[in-house]
Amino acid sequence: MIKRLVVVVTVWAIGLAGALASVVLPSDSASAAATTLGGTTNSQVSGRPSAAAAVPAAARVRHHKTARLCSTVNKPGQMTCFAIRQTDTVQPAGVRANAVSPQVAPTGYGPSDLAAAYNLDQGQGSGQTVAIVDAYDDPNAESDLAAYRSQYSLPSCTTAGGCFKKVSQSGSTTSLPLPDASWAGEISLDLDMVSATCPNCHILLVEATDASPTNLGTSVNQAVTLGAKYVSNSYGSPEDGTEPSYDSSFYHHPGVAITASAGDSNYGARYPATGAYVTAVGGTSLTSASNSRGWTETVWNSDAADGTGSGCSTSIAKPWFQTNLTTGCANRAETDVAAVADPDTGVAVYDTYLTDPYPSGWQVYGGTSVGSPIIASVYALAGTPGASDSPNVYPYMHAANLYDVMSGNNGTCSPAVLCTAGAGWDGPTGLGTPNGTAAFTRSQPTATHTRLAGADRYGTAVAISQSAFQSPGGQFKVTVASGANFPDALAAGPVAVAQVGPLLLVPQNGVLPPNVSRELTRFNPFTVNIAGGAAAVSTSVQNQLTVFGTGTVLRWAGPDRYGTAAQLAQLTGALGRTVFIATGASFPDALGGSAAAGRLRGALMLTAGNAVPQATASALTSGKPATVVILGGEAVVGSAVFSTVSSLAPGATVQRWAGADRYETAAAISLNTYPQGATTVYLASGENYPDALAAAPVAALVGAPLLLAEKDCVPASTLVELAHLGATNIVVLGGTSAVSEAAANLTPCAG
Repeated sequence: MIKRLVVVVTVWAIGLAGALASVVLPSDSASAAATTLGGTTNSQVSGRPSAAAAVPAAARVRHHKTARLCSTVNKPGQMTCFAIRQTDTVQPAGVRANAVSPQVAPTGYGPSDLAAAYNLDQGQGSGQTVAIVDAYDDPNAESDLAAYRSQYSLPSCTTAGGCFKKVSQSGSTTSLPLPDASWAGEISLDLDMVSATCPNCHILLVEATDASPTNLGTSVNQAVTLGAKYVSNSYGSPEDGTEPSYDSSFYHHPGVAITASAGDSNYGARYPATGAYVTAVGGTSLTSASNSRGWTETVWNSDAADGTGSGCSTSIAKPWFQTNLTTGCANRAETDVAAVADPDTGVAVYDTYLTDPYPSGWQVYGGTSVGSPIIASVYALAGTPGASDSPNVYPYMHAANLYDVMSGNNGTCSPAVLCTAGAGWDGPTGLGTPNGTAAFTRSQPTATHTRLAGADRYGTAVAISQSAFQSPGGQFKVTVASGANFPDALAAGPVAVAQVGPLLLVPQNGVLPPNVSRELTRFNPFTVNIAGGAAAVSTSVQNQLTVFGTGTVLRWAGPDRYGTAAQLAQLTGALGRTVFIATGASFPDALGGSAAAGRLRGALMLTAGNAVPQATASALTSGKPATVVILGGEAVVGSAVFSTVSSLAPGATVQRWAGADRYETAAAISLNTYPQGATTVYLASGENYPDALAAAPVAALVGAPLLLAEKDCVPASTLVELAHLGATNIVVLGGTSAVSEAAANLTPCAG
């Protein structure tokens, strides 16, 4: 059975020559207890502690001579490791192989330093397995690991004891790749960092045949097959456009925390850190400080060649949980979190498989290779991820539980947030560094639910109306739309909100359902607005509506769904504010958008997938909106539409709120509309539309997001957003044939 491991970094006091600047690095002492460091967030990430007014004094950092373990030359079809060695550090005599009494601490941060710096409880992690994926073989991996753990009095982790296992990418324990000294150093670093962070974790080392993306990705799959829930990848390369294929083939494993290093060449994105399902780990310079935490961190940037990576992916779409951040990226932004990486404030590593002039044994290593196994191990300390979760979302839901890195840069770029640290998210350090494990933990929402349902879609719409307008009084403007077709009703939701009235569903033809007639009688409407032409709501139904209230019935219709939506948008009076644009070809992305448009007192219009219809274009041009939000990914609403909208509304801020599917898109809409949370959430079927249509205006009026569920379970993105919102009351829309009791009770969908 394999355990889980986490890394902790320890830096020892280093005596420096008089000609060099003096630096005192903290010793590996448990007395360096860490308390919460104040950090601030930007407007998109709420709840982070406030930063101290004064910047704490930090130990000065000596600049060492260093060398990369792996080549910095970008070779097509090859990844490189991100480990850097100090080459001028002389280890204390007491830790040399021939020492009589080797009780002296090695130079470099050790386990207790990392525990203190990152507020970690290293007693956790028992029974978990952290996998390390690297290229080639390290023949001395197990013996070097034993030496490291012995030095720091960590529990033994051996093959014989069932704690350590080394396999090839095929899973063989005997047919291993050829050895390589450079990657062996990377392997030693990774194994030691897992040991330092999570001493009770088991370790699985998977060695790829070589450094090709396919073989390293195959090794990731093998690690997951062998049971690892935490997989570290301390390697990468520049993007070449093939990343989506590699993502789906190798790095998409629901319920598994996969981490990847951001790179060591300063500003510039690296894959797999830019992957959609990976936690991208940037790098910091970590030093002791006279503050409540006892430590301070800045962006690692040693010189023009060495520093943490960051940047925008050119091929991986922006994940839903980054849509509320100002990242400067149209796509996925790197990084998510960070940990120590500066070789000048590096970690102690034991490595004996060397073929170069450097002495065998204790080394001081840095590079963003340090952070990937640390963060993977912090996930392991935090506990098993949800079976259907992509755990890289967790830090975004718990940003207040990270140390915000506020200073430093890794180059120059535009916008500056991609390469310069500041409050909240930034490129080099993401949301910050670990402050305990809370930011890496899944939060299962706990809420009670009620259900609004009728015998059919018309009855459910009536039940929703009655829940919000219990004693109407006076006269209302009531909006009605077809219950048999979705487009007109989607755009009608914001109209109902603007007129502070309900949205009821009616049949295309035939007799009004009795419960709809009773509800109209109860409202005694001043006006009834019909959304759509006679093909959606017939003249016969229109005539029946004239018997209610004043008898005033107005029809809002264009020649098609796009024209109708544009007319309804005009009716809201909100075209100058926020306009949501969704596909007119399917319903899911627009469901949450209709509720959000109402909540933001905006409008919703429709578009074709790759071209903006004339009616929509004309409304945008005349309305001059301040903000336009495109709903759904490029597969639904293409980049050409985004560009056209930007030109039609030159004064507007044009955004895209999207996820990988309808559930993530609904979560993204909620995240952006309710950044401060919401106690009540409406939950509707993501597989059918009628129940959610009538709920959109009511949800907007009461300040409740509208999220989606499958029939018998709740997708991971919905659960994550429910927890983020802090929802305590869930209003389930429709009967159990639409959303079962299992889904209403928030049963997670399987991975």
